Amino acid sequence: MQTIEFDATHIKRTRLIGYLLLAATMLIWGSFTLLSRLGATQSMTSWDIGALRFVTAALVLIPIQIYRREWRFLLDWRAWVLAMLGGVAYASLAYLGFGYAPAAHAAIWMTGMLPFWTAIAALIILREAMTLNNWISLAVIATGLTGMSLLMLEQHTFILGIGDLFFFMASMAWGFYTAFLKRWMLPPWQAMAGVAILSAVVYLPIYMLFLPSKLAGATLPQILTQAIFQGIFVVIVAMLTFIGAVERLGAFKVGSVLALAPLLAALAAVPLLHEPLSLALVVGLIAVSIGALQPWRLFQKENI
Repeated sequence: MQTIEFDATHIKRTRLIGYLLLAATMLIWGSFTLLSRLGATQSMTSWDIGALRFVTAALVLIPIQIYRREWRFLLDWRAWVLAMLGGVAYASLAYLGFGYAPAAHAAIWMTGMLPFWTAIAALIILREAMTLNNWISLAVIATGLTGMSLLMLEQHTFILGIGDLFFFMASMAWGFYTAFLKRWMLPPWQAMAGVAILSAVVYLPIYMLFLPSKLAGATLPQILTQAIFQGIFVVIVAMLTFIGAVERLGAFKVGSVLALAPLLAALAAVPLLHEPLSLALVVGLIAVSIGALQPWRLFQKENI
Protein backbone atom coordinates (compact mmCIF):
# COMPACT_ATOMS: atom_id res chain seq x y z
CA MET A 1 0.00 0.00 0.00
CA GLN A 2 2.85 2.34 0.91
CA THR A 3 4.55 1.48 -2.37
CA ILE A 4 1.45 2.48 -4.37
CA GLU A 5 1.17 5.76 -2.44
CA PHE A 6 4.88 6.42 -3.00
CA ASP A 7 4.54 5.75 -6.74
CA ALA A 8 1.53 8.06 -6.98
CA THR A 9 3.37 10.80 -5.10
CA HIS A 10 6.44 10.34 -7.29
CA ILE A 11 4.34 10.58 -10.47
CA LYS A 12 2.62 13.76 -9.25
CA ARG A 13 5.95 15.32 -8.32
CA THR A 14 7.46 14.36 -11.68
CA ARG A 15 4.54 15.88 -13.57
CA LEU A 16 4.63 19.04 -11.45
CA ILE A 17 8.34 19.50 -12.18
CA GLY A 18 7.65 18.78 -15.85
CA TYR A 19 4.96 21.45 -16.05
CA LEU A 20 7.17 23.98 -14.25
CA LEU A 21 9.99 23.29 -16.74
CA LEU A 22 7.49 23.56 -19.59
CA ALA A 23 6.23 26.90 -18.28
CA ALA A 24 9.80 28.20 -18.08
CA THR A 25 10.51 27.07 -21.65
CA MET A 26 7.32 28.64 -22.95
CA LEU A 27 8.10 31.93 -21.18
CA ILE A 28 11.58 32.07 -22.71
CA TRP A 29 10.40 31.11 -26.21
CA GLY A 30 7.66 33.71 -26.14
CA SER A 31 10.00 36.38 -24.78
CA PHE A 32 12.54 35.53 -27.49
CA THR A 33 10.18 36.89 -30.13
CA LEU A 34 9.43 40.07 -28.20
CA LEU A 35 12.97 40.91 -27.07
CA SER A 36 14.52 40.07 -30.45
CA ARG A 37 12.04 42.35 -32.20
CA LEU A 38 12.66 45.08 -29.60
CA GLY A 39 16.43 44.81 -29.96
CA ALA A 40 16.31 44.86 -33.76
CA THR A 41 14.23 48.06 -33.74
CA GLN A 42 16.37 49.88 -31.18
CA SER A 43 19.94 51.10 -31.64
CA MET A 44 21.45 47.68 -32.40
CA THR A 45 21.70 45.81 -35.69
CA SER A 46 20.55 42.22 -36.13
CA TRP A 47 24.22 41.26 -36.37
CA ASP A 48 24.89 42.84 -32.96
CA ILE A 49 22.19 40.71 -31.33
CA GLY A 50 23.65 37.57 -32.91
CA ALA A 51 27.12 38.48 -31.65
CA LEU A 52 25.84 39.07 -28.11
CA ARG A 53 24.05 35.72 -28.25
CA PHE A 54 27.08 33.69 -29.30
CA VAL A 55 29.78 35.45 -27.28
CA THR A 56 27.77 35.26 -24.04
CA ALA A 57 26.91 31.59 -24.49
CA ALA A 58 30.54 30.76 -25.33
CA LEU A 59 31.90 32.66 -22.32
CA VAL A 60 29.56 30.69 -20.05
CA LEU A 61 30.07 27.27 -21.64
CA ILE A 62 33.84 27.26 -22.28
CA PRO A 63 34.77 27.23 -18.54
CA ILE A 64 32.20 24.48 -17.98
CA GLN A 65 33.75 22.45 -20.81
CA ILE A 66 37.23 22.98 -19.33
CA TYR A 67 35.92 21.59 -16.05
CA ARG A 68 34.20 18.67 -17.79
CA ARG A 69 37.27 18.01 -19.95
CA GLU A 70 35.11 17.32 -22.98
CA TRP A 71 36.55 18.80 -26.17
CA ARG A 72 36.80 15.96 -28.66
CA PHE A 73 33.19 16.28 -29.81
CA LEU A 74 33.96 19.84 -31.00
CA LEU A 75 36.15 18.29 -33.73
CA ASP A 76 33.30 16.12 -34.97
CA TRP A 77 32.16 17.36 -38.41
CA ARG A 78 28.58 16.61 -37.42
CA ALA A 79 28.81 19.17 -34.61
CA TRP A 80 29.95 21.76 -37.16
CA VAL A 81 26.99 21.02 -39.44
CA LEU A 82 24.59 21.40 -36.51
CA ALA A 83 26.27 24.66 -35.49
CA MET A 84 25.98 26.11 -38.99
CA LEU A 85 22.28 25.20 -39.28
CA GLY A 86 20.89 25.54 -35.74
CA GLY A 87 23.30 28.26 -34.67
CA VAL A 88 24.69 30.64 -37.29
CA ALA A 89 22.04 30.25 -40.02
CA TYR A 90 18.97 30.11 -37.78
CA ALA A 91 19.96 32.97 -35.47
CA SER A 92 21.23 35.25 -38.25
CA LEU A 93 18.13 34.78 -40.40
CA ALA A 94 15.77 35.14 -37.45
CA TYR A 95 17.37 38.35 -36.20
CA LEU A 96 17.43 39.77 -39.74
CA GLY A 97 13.72 39.02 -39.99
CA PHE A 98 12.99 40.86 -36.75
CA GLY A 99 14.65 43.93 -38.25
CA TYR A 100 12.11 44.07 -41.08
CA ALA A 101 8.89 42.42 -39.89
CA PRO A 102 6.71 42.49 -36.73
CA ALA A 103 6.43 39.73 -34.15
CA ALA A 104 3.20 38.32 -35.64
CA HIS A 105 5.03 37.62 -38.91
CA ALA A 106 7.68 35.64 -37.01
CA ALA A 107 4.95 33.52 -35.43
CA ILE A 108 3.52 32.77 -38.87
CA TRP A 109 6.52 32.38 -41.16
CA MET A 110 9.18 31.11 -38.76
CA THR A 111 7.45 29.04 -36.09
CA GLY A 112 4.28 28.31 -38.04
CA MET A 113 6.19 26.88 -40.99
CA LEU A 114 8.19 24.48 -38.79
CA PRO A 115 5.80 21.53 -39.39
CA PHE A 116 6.35 21.97 -43.14
CA TRP A 117 10.13 22.16 -42.98
CA THR A 118 10.38 19.43 -40.33
CA ALA A 119 8.38 17.07 -42.55
CA ILE A 120 10.45 17.96 -45.65
CA ALA A 121 13.74 17.56 -43.79
CA ALA A 122 12.63 14.24 -42.29
CA LEU A 123 11.72 13.01 -45.77
CA ILE A 124 15.09 14.01 -47.24
CA ILE A 125 17.46 13.29 -44.34
CA LEU A 126 15.70 10.49 -42.45
CA ARG A 127 13.71 8.95 -45.33
CA GLU A 128 10.59 9.24 -43.18
CA ALA A 129 7.37 9.20 -45.17
CA MET A 130 4.79 11.93 -44.60
CA THR A 131 2.24 10.82 -42.03
CA LEU A 132 -1.47 11.60 -42.11
CA ASN A 133 -0.97 14.05 -39.25
CA ASN A 134 1.69 15.87 -41.27
CA TRP A 135 -0.58 16.14 -44.29
CA ILE A 136 -3.47 17.46 -42.17
CA SER A 137 -1.16 19.94 -40.45
CA LEU A 138 0.22 21.24 -43.74
CA ALA A 139 -3.27 21.48 -45.22
CA VAL A 140 -4.48 23.57 -42.27
CA ILE A 141 -1.44 25.86 -42.50
CA ALA A 142 -1.75 26.24 -46.29
CA THR A 143 -5.47 27.03 -46.03
CA GLY A 144 -4.86 29.61 -43.33
CA LEU A 145 -2.00 31.31 -45.18
CA THR A 146 -4.07 31.41 -48.36
CA GLY A 147 -6.95 32.99 -46.46
CA MET A 148 -4.57 35.48 -44.86
CA SER A 149 -3.13 36.48 -48.25
CA LEU A 150 -6.59 36.89 -49.81
CA LEU A 151 -7.71 39.10 -46.92
CA MET A 152 -4.58 41.21 -47.31
CA LEU A 153 -5.22 41.63 -51.03
CA GLU A 154 -8.87 42.51 -50.41
CA GLN A 155 -7.90 45.10 -47.82
CA HIS A 156 -5.01 46.38 -49.97
CA THR A 157 -2.59 45.63 -47.12
CA PHE A 158 -0.44 42.90 -48.67
CA ILE A 159 2.67 43.60 -46.59
CA LEU A 160 4.72 40.44 -46.98
CA GLY A 161 8.34 41.38 -47.58
CA ILE A 162 12.00 40.56 -47.06
CA GLY A 163 11.54 40.02 -43.32
CA ASP A 164 9.05 37.22 -43.97
CA LEU A 165 11.54 35.60 -46.37
CA PHE A 166 14.20 35.68 -43.65
CA PHE A 167 11.76 34.05 -41.19
CA PHE A 168 10.86 31.42 -43.79
CA MET A 169 14.55 30.58 -44.34
CA ALA A 170 15.21 30.51 -40.58
CA SER A 171 12.41 27.98 -40.23
CA MET A 172 14.00 25.88 -42.98
CA ALA A 173 17.39 25.97 -41.22
CA TRP A 174 15.84 24.81 -37.94
CA GLY A 175 13.86 22.06 -39.64
CA PHE A 176 16.99 20.55 -41.19
CA TYR A 177 18.92 21.07 -37.95
CA THR A 178 16.25 19.05 -36.13
CA ALA A 179 16.42 16.25 -38.72
CA PHE A 180 20.21 15.99 -38.53
CA LEU A 181 20.07 16.09 -34.72
CA LYS A 182 17.63 13.19 -34.73
CA ARG A 183 19.71 11.24 -37.25
CA TRP A 184 23.01 11.57 -35.42
CA MET A 185 21.58 11.33 -31.87
CA LEU A 186 24.27 13.43 -30.21
CA PRO A 187 23.92 13.77 -26.40
CA PRO A 188 21.83 16.86 -25.51
CA TRP A 189 24.62 18.66 -23.67
CA GLN A 190 27.11 18.11 -26.49
CA ALA A 191 24.60 19.23 -29.10
CA MET A 192 23.82 22.42 -27.15
CA ALA A 193 27.42 23.24 -26.21
CA GLY A 194 28.71 22.39 -29.66
CA VAL A 195 26.23 24.65 -31.42
CA ALA A 196 26.94 27.55 -29.05
CA ILE A 197 30.75 27.35 -29.03
CA LEU A 198 31.28 26.51 -32.71
CA SER A 199 28.79 29.19 -33.77
CA ALA A 200 30.86 31.73 -31.85
CA VAL A 201 34.06 30.48 -33.52
CA VAL A 202 32.58 31.00 -36.99
CA TYR A 203 30.33 34.03 -36.45
CA LEU A 204 32.39 36.39 -34.30
CA PRO A 205 35.41 36.84 -36.64
CA ILE A 206 33.08 37.53 -39.59
CA TYR A 207 31.05 39.94 -37.47
CA MET A 208 34.07 41.90 -36.26
CA LEU A 209 35.67 42.14 -39.71
CA PHE A 210 32.80 42.58 -42.13
CA LEU A 211 29.35 43.14 -40.60
CA PRO A 212 27.83 46.53 -39.70
CA SER A 213 27.46 47.35 -36.02
CA LYS A 214 25.70 49.99 -33.95
CA LEU A 215 26.66 48.47 -30.63
CA ALA A 216 28.58 51.61 -29.63
CA GLY A 217 25.33 53.56 -29.70
CA ALA A 218 23.41 51.12 -27.50
CA THR A 219 23.01 51.68 -23.78
CA LEU A 220 24.53 49.31 -21.25
CA PRO A 221 21.12 48.04 -20.06
CA GLN A 222 20.15 47.26 -23.68
CA ILE A 223 23.39 45.34 -24.26
CA LEU A 224 23.16 43.41 -20.98
CA THR A 225 19.49 42.54 -21.55
CA GLN A 226 20.13 41.06 -24.98
CA ALA A 227 23.39 39.35 -23.96
CA ILE A 228 21.99 37.66 -20.87
CA PHE A 229 18.66 36.70 -22.39
CA GLN A 230 19.85 35.57 -25.83
CA GLY A 231 23.12 33.95 -24.71
CA ILE A 232 22.10 32.35 -21.43
CA PHE A 233 18.34 31.95 -21.31
CA VAL A 234 17.65 31.12 -24.98
CA VAL A 235 20.77 29.07 -25.80
CA ILE A 236 21.36 27.28 -22.47
CA VAL A 237 18.43 27.48 -20.04
CA ALA A 238 15.64 26.95 -22.58
CA MET A 239 17.40 23.94 -24.07
CA LEU A 240 17.82 22.28 -20.65
CA THR A 241 14.27 23.05 -19.48
CA PHE A 242 12.91 21.79 -22.81
CA ILE A 243 14.78 18.50 -22.50
CA GLY A 244 13.67 18.11 -18.86
CA ALA A 245 10.05 18.76 -19.76
CA VAL A 246 10.13 16.21 -22.59
CA GLU A 247 11.63 13.59 -20.27
CA ARG A 248 8.81 14.05 -17.75
CA LEU A 249 5.76 14.83 -19.92
CA GLY A 250 6.53 13.40 -23.34
CA ALA A 251 7.41 15.05 -26.62
CA PHE A 252 3.84 15.42 -27.93
CA LYS A 253 2.45 17.18 -24.88
CA VAL A 254 5.44 19.52 -24.63
CA GLY A 255 5.42 20.29 -28.35
CA SER A 256 1.68 20.94 -28.30
CA VAL A 257 1.86 23.51 -25.52
CA LEU A 258 4.98 25.21 -26.90
CA ALA A 259 3.24 25.67 -30.24
CA LEU A 260 1.13 28.33 -28.53
CA ALA A 261 4.14 30.42 -27.45
CA PRO A 262 4.48 32.36 -30.74
CA LEU A 263 0.74 33.09 -30.79
CA LEU A 264 0.89 34.51 -27.26
CA ALA A 265 4.01 36.52 -28.17
CA ALA A 266 2.25 38.01 -31.20
CA LEU A 267 -0.71 39.00 -29.03
CA ALA A 268 1.59 40.48 -26.39
CA ALA A 269 3.38 42.52 -29.08
CA VAL A 270 0.20 44.56 -29.64
CA PRO A 271 0.28 46.42 -26.28
CA LEU A 272 4.02 46.04 -25.56
CA LEU A 273 5.52 46.92 -28.96
CA HIS A 274 2.47 48.77 -30.35
CA GLU A 275 2.33 46.49 -33.39
CA PRO A 276 -1.08 46.31 -35.12
CA LEU A 277 -2.79 42.95 -35.51
CA SER A 278 -5.13 42.86 -38.50
CA LEU A 279 -7.84 40.29 -39.22
CA ALA A 280 -5.62 38.76 -41.91
CA LEU A 281 -2.76 38.23 -39.43
CA VAL A 282 -5.18 36.74 -36.89
CA VAL A 283 -6.33 34.21 -39.51
CA GLY A 284 -2.70 33.30 -40.26
CA LEU A 285 -1.80 33.01 -36.57
CA ILE A 286 -4.75 30.76 -35.78
CA ALA A 287 -4.01 28.51 -38.78
CA VAL A 288 -0.32 28.00 -38.05
CA SER A 289 -1.02 27.50 -34.33
CA ILE A 290 -3.58 24.76 -35.09
CA GLY A 291 -1.23 23.22 -37.66
CA ALA A 292 1.65 23.11 -35.19
CA LEU A 293 -0.53 22.11 -32.24
CA GLN A 294 -2.27 19.24 -34.09
CA PRO A 295 -5.13 19.07 -31.54
CA TRP A 296 -6.77 16.18 -33.40
CA ARG A 297 -3.98 13.89 -32.18
CA LEU A 298 -5.45 14.10 -28.67
CA PHE A 299 -8.38 11.99 -29.90
CA GLN A 300 -6.25 9.32 -31.58
CA LYS A 301 -6.09 6.00 -29.80
CA GLU A 302 -2.30 5.93 -29.32
CA ASN A 303 -2.36 9.25 -27.48
CA ILE A 304 -5.26 8.60 -25.13
